[in-house]
Amino acid sequence: MMTYIATFYSHYGAIQFRKNCEKMHLEALVMPVPRDLSSSCGTCVRFVAEGEFPEKNEEVEQIVRIEDSGYVCIYHADGE
Repeated sequence: MMTYIATFYSHYGAIQFRKNCEKMHLEALVMPVPRDLSSSCGTCVRFVAEGEFPEKNEEVEQIVRIEDSGYVCIYHADGE
């Protein structure tokens, strides 16, 4: 299992994403965004997953994987 952080453009997007995690039985926690990740919205979701992620919506700014060496970008809204 890997740990990820998803950042959002709005608080509403973070809450919806957490609910989607819960529906998939993924451990998820709403928390303040680490400053080195984003300044768009002060709320992020830290979640644990293996393979399948909750569906992304237009509110998802980015998803990063947490590693010992730092953050690895898995998805960024501007990159698609």
